Amino acid sequence: MIRLRTKTKSNRRQIIPGFGLSMGLSLAYLSMLVLIPLSMIFIYTSQLGWNGFLNEIRQPVVVASFELSFTTSLIAAFINLVLGVPTAWVLVRYSFPGRKLIDGLLDLPFALPTSVAGITLATLYSTNGWIGRLLPFKVSYTPLGIIVALILIGMPFVVRIVEPVLQNLDKADEEASATLGASRWQTLLHVVFPHIRSAAFSGFALAFSRALGEYGSVVFISGNMPFKTEIAPLVIMTKLEEFDYNGATSVALVMLVLSFIILLTINVTQWHSKRRYTHY
Repeated sequence: MIRLRTKTKSNRRQIIPGFGLSMGLSLAYLSMLVLIPLSMIFIYTSQLGWNGFLNEIRQPVVVASFELSFTTSLIAAFINLVLGVPTAWVLVRYSFPGRKLIDGLLDLPFALPTSVAGITLATLYSTNGWIGRLLPFKVSYTPLGIIVALILIGMPFVVRIVEPVLQNLDKADEEASATLGASRWQTLLHVVFPHIRSAAFSGFALAFSRALGEYGSVVFISGNMPFKTEIAPLVIMTKLEEFDYNGATSVALVMLVLSFIILLTINVTQWHSKRRYTHY
């Protein structure tokens, strides 16, 4: 009996060969590229003292940039969630001419340089642009232009995360729901949505975090006007160019902490919803 247990443990060790080495390399990679650089922000900012830190982040232009960055990022992520889920549904469930072309174009923001995207959007949505001249309101050099740019770079995250879940969704559940007399909307809400809810919120979180740190595509379409269209990443870059490292690290620390809190809240809510759905 003892030999049998020893043999079982030996077999279990051989299932994942090199686990210790792999884990060590992963932790080293995580520490060198993520944990240590982020911890330096805390260490450098702590040298200012609490009063110095508050003086840096209480500047009116900094507060305005925080409000603009988080507001536009949340709005863009929500729009990406609303538009991305139906887009993934259409690409997975329907066949139509041009489907592969649209599917390929969705990945374009991943490869397209953000500066190119910003220049293109600023040109198209300017008052003399092809799209801007047709609109009764101004888009370029306004907060609305920032939202448009953030929607462009965040949409693929939602679509690509929801797509695999829809592909693996068993259509028999939907057919059974229809057989039992449920309408199409009832089937979507009570059969399809619980399966894709976790993936949809993950896409929302990724789109939000990507939008919050976006710089290249926004600076061209926003106009960078203080108190109006100046985002927090631009404030950080401006302070670095002025060799104001105290101010840059203070703004970066606030962005880091608030982003972590928001993403943690989203993930905890998602985990709680998934656990509740699995329990019932």
